[in-house]
Amino acid sequence: MPHFSFTITGFPVRPFRKGFGFRGLSEVVFNGGVAPRCENRACNPRMGNLALGRRVLTQTVCGNNGSELHCFYSDPDANLACSPAKCTKCNAGLPHLSHLAGAMSDSSFRHPNTWWQSAGGVESETVQLDLETEFYFTHLILVFRSPRPAAMTLERSQDFGRTWRMMQYYATNCSAAFRLEEGKAGIGQDGATCTSKYSGAYPCNRGEVIYRTLPKWESVDPYGLKGQQQLKVTNIRIRLLKHQKCPCQAKDLTSAHEPLPTRHFAIYDLIVKGSCFCNGHADQCVPMPGYQPIRDRTNHVVHGKCVCRHNTAGDHCERCAPLYNDRPWQPADGLTGAPHECRKCKCNGHAQNCHFDWTAWQESGQRSGGICNCLHNTEGRQCEKCKPGFYRDPNRPHAAPDSCKPCNCHPMGSMPFHLADGSLCDPANGNCICKPGVGGAHCDRCMVGYWGFHEYGCRPCECAGDCDPFTGDCMFGSDLELYHLDRNASESVRIFRTDELFSALHLEKCECQEQSLTNSKLFCTMNYAYVLKVRVLTAHDKGSHAEVEVKVQKVLSQNTKMKIQRGRVTLYPESWTARGCTCPILNPGVEYLVAGHLDRKRGRFLVNMKSFVKPWKASLGRKVLTLLKKDCNW
Repeated sequence: MPHFSFTITGFPVRPFRKGFGFRGLSEVVFNGGVAPRCENRACNPRMGNLALGRRVLTQTVCGNNGSELHCFYSDPDANLACSPAKCTKCNAGLPHLSHLAGAMSDSSFRHPNTWWQSAGGVESETVQLDLETEFYFTHLILVFRSPRPAAMTLERSQDFGRTWRMMQYYATNCSAAFRLEEGKAGIGQDGATCTSKYSGAYPCNRGEVIYRTLPKWESVDPYGLKGQQQLKVTNIRIRLLKHQKCPCQAKDLTSAHEPLPTRHFAIYDLIVKGSCFCNGHADQCVPMPGYQPIRDRTNHVVHGKCVCRHNTAGDHCERCAPLYNDRPWQPADGLTGAPHECRKCKCNGHAQNCHFDWTAWQESGQRSGGICNCLHNTEGRQCEKCKPGFYRDPNRPHAAPDSCKPCNCHPMGSMPFHLADGSLCDPANGNCICKPGVGGAHCDRCMVGYWGFHEYGCRPCECAGDCDPFTGDCMFGSDLELYHLDRNASESVRIFRTDELFSALHLEKCECQEQSLTNSKLFCTMNYAYVLKVRVLTAHDKGSHAEVEVKVQKVLSQNTKMKIQRGRVTLYPESWTARGCTCPILNPGVEYLVAGHLDRKRGRFLVNMKSFVKPWKASLGRKVLTLLKKDCNW
């Protein structure tokens, strides 16, 4: 790193080096005044005078109760000879004669000859700078118009003045003023030492007092805990404890041999160098809420609210941004330049913020600790699943706000899909699981052949055919009415009552001449392609034909190249539009023995007037098997 030398108010300051421990801060100061970018590296806002644009408090001011005469000695000549004293008046009420505390914090370059002056004859004085928030404080420079004090202290607060810590003692004689040995800290002095380096009376004008927060060559990460303990500040207090005369004053008496009125403190400039405190996560700052400059159009004010980078947030970038808590927040590293950026939580587009969880962090092997605060009816660490009572719509993108739809299952007719959370539908597709005897897409009514919709399901009808779904009364002939299990007229598929699909009950419409086993020879000549034990699940009107979905429970015999296996198949009854009815009778929820033929071109299981359909009985099954083997030679 190249070295830079510069001068502040005439005092040559040694250049900062990398070893000084201010990688982020020193680069801001010396790289041509241009703040570094924060991409993939630690960064810090530019440094400046924290006193600029802020109110400086003192106990007194010259001429507060009327005009006062005061004398001072101008800048020394090159040969260090004493120049004659100059005397003038001060008056706090007259702008051209006032020397208020604000003069210490104006621009030392634009206003080099303005100063604050205390009331004459005061024994001690206090100069205090109160900041509106925490800042980094790196060094201080005081430029005096009066001789520097014979004894002075510098203190700082990090809690807005509740407690104070001594930073430095200054005295011409440390032992006499503070009972401290030169360069050594006393017991209970917070590590503060005493120095006589900046307490000489000469020069009588523009003498400087310097303080550096860190030792010159100490390597300290400014964003680490130790660096923050040494650098953070909310208040600065300077106590001017003892006057001393200018050596030239002994040669310069009035005609009456009286001393000149020079017993006052006066300061040209208070320069408190520092920067906005951003934990290495910002290179710009803006005014804190409520900040008011003491003058309009004050330039180069060091503001206190960080414009955070590295996915951080807060006045000082002291936390991660709301959706970036997948790993713990850290300050940047001012020595290595590592930015320690906050990482975004993986919330699948269903959260605006997340929080960090140490348990999750440890369980993941310190790879991920973010817990999403889920929206859009989602849940899970990453909002990866729908809440109980909702299901994932397969037709919507996973990250869409409406991808989780509410279950539309009737709470009385549905069984919980998960007992643990009470969800009524399959979260993958929204399907409902109906209670016994309950049907419909939403489990909201009794199936055909059942009645009495209640919290335990529906009861079977005690009838040869169907019954009233509300009363259980058996229904015959014209008493049978159309019953829509799905009332959405836009759907092309309807589920029908027994009278439509199994209209053998309507004797005036048609008669179902069912096959029987009384003639074994006739049974064999039917040459059935299959003989099955089935349970009827549902029946649907497709407009031109009906489809009956059954579950094959047992394959008794098959006389076809198609391999029939247990499971769900569809039976195709003879077109009811041609006959006005469907035969034979197939009631949902009932087990049947079915023997029928195949539509070999379309691979369909046909059921028609030639089919043999009877309610299942074990004895019937044994009788059919015996007949097939003995009489039909299958």
